[in-house]
Amino acid sequence: MATPPTPAVRAEATHEKIKASARTIEASELQQVDSADRRTELAADRTVLAAERTYAAWIRTGLAALASGVGARALLADVVPVWLAAATAAILILFAAFSFVAAVWRELYPSVQPPKPRAQRLPRSMLLFVNGFLMLVALAALVGVLAAKG
Repeated sequence: MATPPTPAVRAEATHEKIKASARTIEASELQQVDSADRRTELAADRTVLAAERTYAAWIRTGLAALASGVGARALLADVVPVWLAAATAAILILFAAFSFVAAVWRELYPSVQPPKPRAQRLPRSMLLFVNGFLMLVALAALVGVLAAKG
């Protein structure tokens, strides 16, 4: 028959179990911290990508308004007075210009800065160049629809 363990042996076994449990908890804590950091990085990347989608939406809206302005001038010329067709076209083209400015503004000055994203933001120089060109196109369209004869 085996002799029961002494209190000292039982205490030593209990201490070993507690040490093993503490090591498990420490490893779990590190995994949770790593997991939280990764979730933060992913959230920051999603914020950057959402800002790019917003930029693209402003540009699409501006291009649609620009095309609508030019089309309205051409299609309304024989339907309504010339001044009304020109005014409608001018308002749509001015809205297009506003959309191009708003796109850059929202991209360069976001309301919330994401914490350390891995995804890179669009280069400022590219934004300014592309939107500057679009503004020139809008200005040329505005001059064109206002200068066109009935």
